[in-house]
Amino acid sequence: MSAIETEQQVAVVDNAVAVKKPKKLKPARKQVKPGDVEKKETPQTGKEYNIWYNKWAGGDREDSYSNKTKSQTRCNIKRDAGLTRANTTGIKYCCLFFSRGCCPYGWECEYLHMLPDPANALPDSSKDCFARDKFSDYRDDMGGVGTFTRQNRTLYIGRIKETGVGTETEEVVRRHFKEWGEIERIRVLQYRSVAFVTYVHELHAQFAKESMACQSLDNDEILNVRWATEDPNPTQKVAEKRRIEEIGQEAIRARMDPRIVDAMRSVRALEDGVELDDEGNLLEDGGEPEGKRRRIEGPEGSDVTPDADSIRAPQPQPEAPKGLLSSDTLEGLRYFAEIRKRHGGAPTPPVLRANPQPATAGLGVGDYGSDDDE
Repeated sequence: MSAIETEQQVAVVDNAVAVKKPKKLKPARKQVKPGDVEKKETPQTGKEYNIWYNKWAGGDREDSYSNKTKSQTRCNIKRDAGLTRANTTGIKYCCLFFSRGCCPYGWECEYLHMLPDPANALPDSSKDCFARDKFSDYRDDMGGVGTFTRQNRTLYIGRIKETGVGTETEEVVRRHFKEWGEIERIRVLQYRSVAFVTYVHELHAQFAKESMACQSLDNDEILNVRWATEDPNPTQKVAEKRRIEEIGQEAIRARMDPRIVDAMRSVRALEDGVELDDEGNLLEDGGEPEGKRRRIEGPEGSDVTPDADSIRAPQPQPEAPKGLLSSDTLEGLRYFAEIRKRHGGAPTPPVLRANPQPATAGLGVGDYGSDDDE
């Protein structure tokens, strides 16, 4: 084979790699077979059955921790994710048993077998990504589905076996939890066997909570995964509030008609006395907006209305005030005097009133943040 033919084959291979199409999802596989998962009920130590928590109450709290059994299955996104009937029917909720790694239906399942997509909003905000109803408040143990009154993206991870410093434990936690979505930050409480994992999106936190419940990291421990309480750090509170406001503004902006937005922007610009270009942006000249509203008067004794070109023409900047009254005030006095002359009345000096003194800044109810519950 000649060198020219070899180069041509290499070029063909390079072009094939360059135009390689994205890999399509295959039909979801059946994670388990019917009957493979053995249902084991945890021994109950209580004497009264609590229908809210769906367990016996009144037993020893330590016994409930020691009786935790490791999950028999675990989801593997790369291997288990695929297409199901939900991809054709339009259902946007994920399969709860898929997240736990024990769905026996595979491609025949009526729910999605993939991570929830934050770009696609759920039909009902009062449900989680598994179509379970949220409640008005958390459970006492911070377990369960959660609440619809707060957007929680942080998980509490308990009973971690630490084998090194905090950075090593953080890497272990990140390696196991990054499979379920993009992580914003991880905080490890060293020597307390506790970590807090914050996801970028709440849907990924919901999926990770079910996927890592009663799972193990690297040391065969049984994790206690719960919803985290609100971060007491004031900086994080302010950042979270700003983030929620930005999300709300983006959602409102996305649902509004662009024509209404342009009309509102034009009305506001007209009220402020500024001009907008064709794209709705302010016209600036030297850092100052052009087209400031100016009072334009025609020749004395004429009732000619100035045209649009004369209104838009740049006006000279007012001189700095040299006396007690500013140039705008003097211009206004001359304007009213000229009106009285045109109506045949004798110009009378206007009554000048002293400007009211600004109120002394005090501490109101809002300064104490009385709207907050903390």
